Amino acid sequence: MKRTPVDSSNLASVGYDATNQTLEIEFQNRSIYQYFEVPEDIYNELMQADSHGSYFNGYIRGAFMYRKVSR
Repeated sequence: MKRTPVDSSNLASVGYDATNQTLEIEFQNRSIYQYFEVPEDIYNELMQADSHGSYFNGYIRGAFMYRKVSR
């Protein structure tokens, strides 16, 4: 999945597959996680948030099923 770099102390890059509603996040420690059944508006809000890390912690972490992809 193609990810876009973000300016964040916690997140390094973010990708989204609208067909499968899968959000992929690479953290600054290089670990990559995929989050499932994430609505596209959540992805859009994450990308537009003033703080990507705060948005992730408030609206994504703990709210969606996920799996670790690497690292």
